Amino acid sequence: METGPAQSRKPYLVIRPATGWAALELRELWQFRDLVVTLAGRDVKLRYRQTALGVAWVVLQPLVGAAAFTLVFGVLAKLPTNFLIAYAGMLGWTAFSTTINKGSTSLVGNAHLVSKVYFPRMAMPLSTVLSTFIDFAVGLIVMFVLMAVYHAAPGVRLALLPVWLLLLLALGTGVALFASALTVSYRDVQFVIPVLVQVLQYVSPVGYRVANPDGTRTVPMWLLPYYMLNPLAGLIEAFRWSLLGDEPVHWMYVAYAAVVSILMLLLGAAAFKRMERKFADVI
Repeated sequence: METGPAQSRKPYLVIRPATGWAALELRELWQFRDLVVTLAGRDVKLRYRQTALGVAWVVLQPLVGAAAFTLVFGVLAKLPTNFLIAYAGMLGWTAFSTTINKGSTSLVGNAHLVSKVYFPRMAMPLSTVLSTFIDFAVGLIVMFVLMAVYHAAPGVRLALLPVWLLLLLALGTGVALFASALTVSYRDVQFVIPVLVQVLQYVSPVGYRVANPDGTRTVPMWLLPYYMLNPLAGLIEAFRWSLLGDEPVHWMYVAYAAVVSILMLLLGAAAFKRMERKFADVI
């Protein structure tokens, strides 16, 4: 016998303020995984729609960048680098920079969805990471072709390449989450980010090595501890080592870069969730 509606019926959903790691709502994000895949596919289609070269831009961008670095550092600066070294660095760098550039504008670029449709807002910047994987896969095929041309045989070290890629994406995603949340309220951020990314490219070993196989150094020893404070330096160094294998790696700084990348991802996600409540109101 029922004693009353309040006593016999249990609530279907209880809404409480989320605290700690529960505030990230990872379970809900997993439930919307199909949306993340759909947004990533749409991003790839829209990016190359009505372009004369289409997906070829995925290959041309790192190729042109590698050619420019080879000219500047190899020919003009007389550093011991070549096109293969520069392209390997560009491959890792492009994965990082694309994640930041696309992720930081993902919310304001889809303002109509954010203001009208409910879904985990974090799905928007995370979808750009998935599309970055597609671009990276195409660029990696070109890398293997170049390695065959330069007679650079891959070794077992290639098995660690996904680790460095994931750390680069973690670092880029953390920055993108924080930047995308800030861009909703401060549109200046979308103009500042590309400039900072461009500067970061030139203070990272993208087109040259930190140390060379013959023992010579591009970065002086007295400057090395300060230079390697940039986590990209250790990650790109390890990334290129997995592909080419002849580059000395500073493993202590690689470990430091890995910790910074994971912390940046966690801090970026926490900052994103903290600012998420006001997105629909101000976007």
